[in-house]
Amino acid sequence: MDAQSRGRAEGADPADQWVLNPRTGDYELRLDGGAPPPAPSVPRQRTPQAPGPRPGGPRERDPGPRERDPGPRERDPGPRDGDDDTAPDGPRDAHRRKRRQPKRSGRRKALMWTGGVMGLVLVGGSAFAYYWWDRLGGNIDTVDIGDVGSATVLGDGPANILVIGNDVRTGKGNEAYGNRDNVTGHADTTLLFHVAGDRSNATVVSIPRDLMTEIPDCETRQSDGSTKTIPGSEGTTKFNESYGVEGRDPGCTMRTVEQLTGLDVDHFMMFDFNAVKTLSTAVGGVEVCLEEPLKDTSGYTDLDLPAGKSTIEGEDALSFLRNRHGLKNESDLDRIGMQQKFVASMLRRLKEDTLGSPTKMLDVADAATKSLTVDQAIGSPGKLLTLAKELGKIDLKNITLMTLPVIDNPDEPKPVTVVPDPAKAPQVFSMLQDDVSFTEVKKREKKAKDKQDALLKGARAEASAVRVDVLNGGGPQGAAGETVTWLQNNQGVSRSANQGNAPAKVSRTQLVYAPDQADQARKLADLMGLPAAAMKPTAEAGGDGPMTLTLGPDFTKAGVPVATPKKVDVPQSRADEKMCKA
Repeated sequence: MDAQSRGRAEGADPADQWVLNPRTGDYELRLDGGAPPPAPSVPRQRTPQAPGPRPGGPRERDPGPRERDPGPRERDPGPRDGDDDTAPDGPRDAHRRKRRQPKRSGRRKALMWTGGVMGLVLVGGSAFAYYWWDRLGGNIDTVDIGDVGSATVLGDGPANILVIGNDVRTGKGNEAYGNRDNVTGHADTTLLFHVAGDRSNATVVSIPRDLMTEIPDCETRQSDGSTKTIPGSEGTTKFNESYGVEGRDPGCTMRTVEQLTGLDVDHFMMFDFNAVKTLSTAVGGVEVCLEEPLKDTSGYTDLDLPAGKSTIEGEDALSFLRNRHGLKNESDLDRIGMQQKFVASMLRRLKEDTLGSPTKMLDVADAATKSLTVDQAIGSPGKLLTLAKELGKIDLKNITLMTLPVIDNPDEPKPVTVVPDPAKAPQVFSMLQDDVSFTEVKKREKKAKDKQDALLKGARAEASAVRVDVLNGGGPQGAAGETVTWLQNNQGVSRSANQGNAPAKVSRTQLVYAPDQADQARKLADLMGLPAAAMKPTAEAGGDGPMTLTLGPDFTKAGVPVATPKKVDVPQSRADEKMCKA
């Protein structure tokens, strides 16, 4: 039930309308402002407040408050003759409870509000706080994604959160966007949210739904507790099929992004169509600005916005985000640009307006959680709050928004899909993997980078002791064979072997090795010019087996160091940039 939509006694504190029912042990809403529910007719056990025998039997009700105290009391006197200070139901104890009441009520009303869409916590022991906390927890849906992702909310170092916009059409009014036989929807809008290890900056990368990519095999959890492996794609397919198709869950989308980017994805958050409508309304509307009028001519919606500034919410907000007609090329890439500006505008609205209003924050938190599905590791209000507090530390000017660099699919005579830009996409992935900021920020800490850099510090093996298998996972044709020849003839790494093409492409060059091969790995990194981010130690000992060097798109030729770029020339925007300049 919703405390805000029910009647209440005039002038009553909402917290005071929730009372503990002694028969059920649950909190119940008291609308008439009267007494709490009566105690059961049978005597019930009570725990004494102090040791000693309890005089008298159970009482039927608490004594009512006195009309006035006999006189002012400067302090509590000691027990008088004839008073039993151990009796919890005596007149003296009733007076002590009455004097403590204002302090307890003050605690009950204490509220603390903090940043992010889920930046809400109600502090104190009040029944009202308990009600809202329980309600928000009941709103959240979770998915067991197995061994993908992180078991902690946010650990030390960088974090990657996948935000999935699900295009399922269920819900009132959503039939206008077309029916779908697939009731689970697809990964229609996907944002990879990379949070820097020192929390000084973040990068939001939009992944086009029509991006052609490989989808790996995916182990999913079924409703009966069993597991089922969903086969991956044969060759490349559209990215949006990483969710919903053939039973793929959000964990499959996470695995697809990991394979595409070379990053470890920690968590996912998935919203449906209704989230846009309810969230935009809860914040009081989102400001957008258009250079030209925008009218949807597709017939799906009635969207009709003038040039200049508009504040949109509800159905108009969803229509704005879904619309392609009237944009420059009427493409999904144009729509992504509009979506990024909308997200930035909503973030500003949250920080500048909503966070200062407890009523609005309750509405936002309720709206967000009703349309939210997350992995189990962050599937509670408390864990989402922890996440929100960390994200709230980032200044909007240090949040970069961009679209994954792509080019038209060269395999299509008339391109309708896209593929990663072979030059720029690996650069973006490399910067994210090395936690390089896309904005000029002063780093707060260097713990994560120092930890990765430490992998290159230590003893080196002799070149003749290095054992390595070399695979080509996206480098130039014949790169593995040429590298092995160079290692053997020029560097003395006689125990290197060409293993041909890797089973799957990688986003960047990586060296996988066991802890007892660390000295070999450091020697090979020196010879190949590998950065610290390329070092991938495993947990298990390697023994006499070889390490595995997989060459990625960042590899050009043997003898040329593999370096991480400091910047990349791709269109970018910042979350603090307003759509309307005036």
